[in-house]
Amino acid sequence: MRVVLSPRRLELLKVVRRQGYLRLAQPVRLASGAMSSDFIDAKKALAQWQDLRLACEAIHEAVNDAGHSYDAVGGLTMGADALAVGVAAVADCGWFMVRKASKQRGTNRLIEGFEVGEGAKVLLVDDVVTTGKSIFLALDEVLNSGAEVVAAATLVDRGDCASAEFVRRGVAYHPMITYTDFGIDRVDPPAM
Repeated sequence: MRVVLSPRRLELLKVVRRQGYLRLAQPVRLASGAMSSDFIDAKKALAQWQDLRLACEAIHEAVNDAGHSYDAVGGLTMGADALAVGVAAVADCGWFMVRKASKQRGTNRLIEGFEVGEGAKVLLVDDVVTTGKSIFLALDEVLNSGAEVVAAATLVDRGDCASAEFVRRGVAYHPMITYTDFGIDRVDPPAM
C-alpha cells in the first residue's frame, strides 16, 4: 500500500534527491552487502541544519500523527546520530545513541545519553535502511534495557525487509521516503 506523502515529506524527498542521491555507472556494495547503482548519502543530504530540521520535523509529525508519544529518540551510531538529536530538539525530549560495541573503559555501556531503561518509551531512528540490520541491533539493545519501543522511523527505506520485520516484531514503522517514492529499484538482501 502506497502512502500519500505530506507536503513536508514531499519537500524532504526533493532535498534528499537533490543533495544526497547519486546514480552510479557501476553498482556499489551497500552496508547490507547488497549491490546497487542508486546511492543515497543521507548525511550529505542533511548536512545543512534547515534540511536536517525538515527531516526531523517530518519524523516527529509522522510519529505524533500516528498517536505515538516518546520520552527519548535514538538508534545505532552513526546513522541515527543527527536524526536522534534533531528529533529530540523538535520533540523536546531526550536522545540516546547505541554503540556497536561497548568501550572497554568507563561504564562499558552500549547506550549513551538519555537513561534508557524500565518505563522509558523510545522512538528508534536511522537514516537509510536496506535490510534494517543496524536499526534492529539498536532495537534489541533497547529492549534488553527494559525500555518500550513505541515506534521506529527512517529517512529512506530502500527495500521491504525492514518493514516486514517491524510488522513481525509488532513495532510501528514510519519510513519518511521509500524506494517507490524515490522512483528507484527495490534493493533485496544479498543471497547467502
